[in-house]
Amino acid sequence: MMADPLERGCPSGLAPPTEDRASDFSAFVRETGREKALSLSVRGAKCGGCLSKIEGALQALPGVTAARMNLSTGATDVRWTGSLDPNRVAQTVRDLGYGVSARAEANDADLHKAEERKLLVAMGVAGFAAANIMLLSVSVWGGHGEMGEATRRGLHAISGLIALPAIIFSGRHFFSSAWSVLRKGKANMDVPISLAVILAFSVSVWATIKGAEHAYFDACVMLLFFLLIGRFLDARLRRRAYSAALDLASLQNRSVNRLSANGEVNAVRAAEVVAGDKLLLAAGERAVVDMTILDGASEIDESLVTGESLPRLASAGSTLFAGSVNLGAPLTGQALAGTEDSLLSDIARMMEAGEQRRSGYRKIADRAVSLYVPFVHTTAALAFLGWLMLGAGVEHAIMIAVTTLIITCPCALALAAPVAQVVASGRLFRKGVFLKSGDALERLSEIDHIVFDKTGTLTLGEPELMDVDSIPADILVMAASLARASRHPLSRALVAAAGPGHMAANVKEQPGLGLEAEIDGKICRLGSADWTGAPQDAAKGPVLWFTCGDDAPVRFDFRDTAQAGTRKTVETLQAKGYELEVLSGDREEAVAAVSRDVGINRWTASASPAVKVKRLEALRAEGHNVLMVGDGLNDAGALSLAHAALAPGTAMDISQSASDAVYSGGPEKVPFILETAKRAQNITRQNFGLAAIYNVIAVPIAVTGHVTPLVAAIAMSASSLIVTLNALRIEAGGRS
Repeated sequence: MMADPLERGCPSGLAPPTEDRASDFSAFVRETGREKALSLSVRGAKCGGCLSKIEGALQALPGVTAARMNLSTGATDVRWTGSLDPNRVAQTVRDLGYGVSARAEANDADLHKAEERKLLVAMGVAGFAAANIMLLSVSVWGGHGEMGEATRRGLHAISGLIALPAIIFSGRHFFSSAWSVLRKGKANMDVPISLAVILAFSVSVWATIKGAEHAYFDACVMLLFFLLIGRFLDARLRRRAYSAALDLASLQNRSVNRLSANGEVNAVRAAEVVAGDKLLLAAGERAVVDMTILDGASEIDESLVTGESLPRLASAGSTLFAGSVNLGAPLTGQALAGTEDSLLSDIARMMEAGEQRRSGYRKIADRAVSLYVPFVHTTAALAFLGWLMLGAGVEHAIMIAVTTLIITCPCALALAAPVAQVVASGRLFRKGVFLKSGDALERLSEIDHIVFDKTGTLTLGEPELMDVDSIPADILVMAASLARASRHPLSRALVAAAGPGHMAANVKEQPGLGLEAEIDGKICRLGSADWTGAPQDAAKGPVLWFTCGDDAPVRFDFRDTAQAGTRKTVETLQAKGYELEVLSGDREEAVAAVSRDVGINRWTASASPAVKVKRLEALRAEGHNVLMVGDGLNDAGALSLAHAALAPGTAMDISQSASDAVYSGGPEKVPFILETAKRAQNITRQNFGLAAIYNVIAVPIAVTGHVTPLVAAIAMSASSLIVTLNALRIEAGGRS
C-alpha cells in the first residue's frame, strides 16, 4: 500500500520544494561560526514518542550538537560541526517514516491549511456516501421478508459501488497510518479501524455476491465519517498552534536601515544584521533587534515588549529592545546582536518550549485509546479462533470477528471527547469566546491558579483623566489645545476628557519633557514637572503639569482604570477556590493601585517576559495548574508555557495565537469559560464511561454470535447517539 501523501505531510497536488523536486539540502545549510545549521519541516509526527524518536536519531548523527523539534509546527532545527552531509540529516528523518523538506514559512503554512482542507473534503465525501447508503439500507430493512432477492442484491450492489470509492478516498488517512506502524511491528488505533472497515466491506461484498439478506456498507462509511470529525479538529488545532510562530516570525522579518562606514543608508533584511552594525530607526518604526542608542532622543513605546502603559524617553546610552516603537525623532543605534539573539527570539523560544509541554500533554482520549487498541484486537482474534475450535466454518468465524470489530468500533469512544468539545465550543462562541485548542477544555478544567496581566486585561489599557470636574474649565481647554498636537497617551486622554476644540498654533514638542506654545501672549507648557517648574516631590505617578506665564502649575492626574465588573469577577473566582495574582511589566505604583482596586493581594511589577516565564515555572514546580490571561507580546511566552491560556479580543495577534481561547469583553468571561470547561470534562468522562458500559454489554453478545453485523452496526450507531445526546447537556446547562 502506498503511503498517504497526507501522512507524509504532502497534500495531493502540493509538492514540497526540496523533497519532490530537489534532493540536495546543501543549499539550505547556514553557517553560524564553527557550526552549520539546517532547518527542516517534518510532517507526520503526532505525539511525544515521535518527537523523542526524531530528536534522538538526529542527535546520534556524528558531529550533531543540537537537534530540536517543535511538535506543533513540525519545525526542526539541527546544528552540527564537521563534515556531516545535510542530505544524511534529512534521510535520517525520512527513514523513520516521516515526511521532510527544507523549512519555508509560506510553504509550511500552505501545507497546514491543505491538510485541514483535505480532511474536511474526506469528511464530506464520507458523510455524503453514508447518507445515500443509509437511504438504500432503509429500503432493504423496510422490505424485509417481502423484497425479492434480485432487488435486494441490486440495492446492496449499488451501496457497494457508492461505498468503495468513498472508503478508498476517505479512509486512506487511516489506512496509511495503520500500514506505517504495522511495518514496524507496532499498532495504533488506526489498525483496528482499518481492519474493521476492510473486513466489513469484504464480507459485505461476499454477502452481496451470495445474495445474502444483509450487507454492511453503511457501517463502513459511517465509521469513517465519525472518525474524520475528530481528525479534522486535531488538524485545526495544529494549524492554530503554527500560526503563533508565524505571527512572531513576521515581526522579525522586516527590513532594517543599516548605516555604512561612509554614512549611507541601506535597507537590508533583519536576518542580515549582526552585532556591531549601526542602524537608523526612523520615527514610527519598530526595532527588530536589540540595540544601544548612540545618538538622538525620542519617546519609545515598549508596551508590546514590557507591558508598560506609558512611553519612556530613550537617549544616548539607553538600551532599546526588539519590538519597541520609536514615537518621535530618528535614532541612531548599534545592534547588540542579530535577530536570533534578540528579545523577540527569546520570546519565540519561550513559546516553543511551552508548546512542547502542551504537545506532550496526555488527553483523556489518549489514555482510553491506549487501553482500547489491545482490547479490541485481542477480543476479535479470540472470537475468531474460538469459533474455529468449536467447529464453525471459516466464513462464520470471520463474520463473528467482524461483528465484534463493528460492535466494538470506536465511534462512541472517538466521539466522546470531540462531541463534547463541539457543544462546549458552540456554547462559548455564543457568549463571545472562541475556543482554539483541541485539548484546552481538559486543561482549563484542571486550573487552580490564575495569573492576570494588568494592562489591557484587568484594565482598559488607556489612561483616564481623574477628577475632571475639579479642574477649571479654562485651564482644561488651554491644556487640551496643546495636547492635541501630541500622540502621547496622556495627551490623548486629556483631549478625550476635554472634548472637541482647537489646537494651539506653533506647538513645539521636546521629547521626554512636553509641549510648548504661545497662547494670548503667554508661554504655556504641558508636560513633566521639570518642564513646567512643578515641585519634584509631587510628580509621582502618571501625571501631566500645565503652566501658562507666571501662573502656578496645575496638576492633571491619570489612571488606568479597571474594566467594568473586574472586582466582581475576582470575588467570584476567589469564592470558587482559585488563587489569583497579577504579573505585569508596568510600574510598581500602577500595578499596586489596580491590584488593590480589584481585590488581588499578590502582584509583581516591572516583570520582563523572562520573569513572567520564571514565575510560571515556579508555580508549576509547586504543583499548580496555572491559567495565564494576557494580551501583549511580553505575555506570549507565559501564555504558551501556562497549563492553559486566555487572551482578550483586543490582544495582539501573536498573543491570541499563543492562547487556548480568545474572548470578547472584559475578564468577566473567565469564570464562565472555566465553568463550561469543567462541565464539558465531566460530560466527557461520562461519555467514556457510557462507551465502556456499552462494550461490556455488547462484546459478550457479539462474541457468542447472538447478533448479526447489521445489528452490531445499529448498536454501534446507537452508542454514538447516546454520547451525543449526553453531550448536549452542556448546552442545556444541566447538572453534569
